[in-house]
Amino acid sequence: MPIQFARSLAGHERTPAANRHLGVALAFVAGAINAGGFLAVGQYTSHVTGIVSSVADHIVLGEAMLALAGVGAVLSFLLGAACTAVIVNYVRRRGLRCEFALPLLAEAVLLLGFGVLGARHAFAGAMAIPLTVLLLCFMLGLQNAVITKISRAEIRTTHMTGVVTDIGIELGKLFYWNADGGAAQPKVLANRGRLALLASLLLAFLCGGIAGALGFKHLGYLSTVPLALVLGMLAIVPLVDDAVHVLSGRPHR
Repeated sequence: MPIQFARSLAGHERTPAANRHLGVALAFVAGAINAGGFLAVGQYTSHVTGIVSSVADHIVLGEAMLALAGVGAVLSFLLGAACTAVIVNYVRRRGLRCEFALPLLAEAVLLLGFGVLGARHAFAGAMAIPLTVLLLCFMLGLQNAVITKISRAEIRTTHMTGVVTDIGIELGKLFYWNADGGAAQPKVLANRGRLALLASLLLAFLCGGIAGALGFKHLGYLSTVPLALVLGMLAIVPLVDDAVHVLSGRPHR
């Protein structure tokens, strides 16, 4: 991966192209974590809507412990997102430029630790599944907040409901027959660039899900190691840049 390209992915200076590339990469990672996590714990951990619905079901059915587990999963996702906000603002206020890379590195470290400990059977016993769910939800909250802040809420990577909705909207505009308004009405036109982005996010999430499911099926917890390495590669160049500037005492240009 060329250094300048790697720097652009999670660096301080943002471009629409860099946002698209990072979004697709993170959608792949999220799909893999979500699908692999399902094989590990029997629950999708990026689907907060479904988790909230399950909490309501468990409350009605009188299943208090399961309802509390769902609440814990939602809170973990929320705390992950909040953690990203804290990191981003902390780094910015100190004049550094790794504000988006640092949360991705944190996710990579957590994912790597999860994979290594799981492969060594450290996750065992009655608390294994609840703790795994909390950890995965926290990591996905971290990640989703990063791309949300970078893209000003235009790109989401951990859940596809909004993506599919937006694809439907753009397709509706794409196939609209502009023969009913005459010259007085502007034509209904699809944003083809946005449609391509949304389709690529959906495809990346699907491909990541397939890769994550296959990886966990054949490698178990160790399948998380390549995903952690991908996140680390996305984050490393901006982090090294800031480390060099801090050690040299030179301000950012």
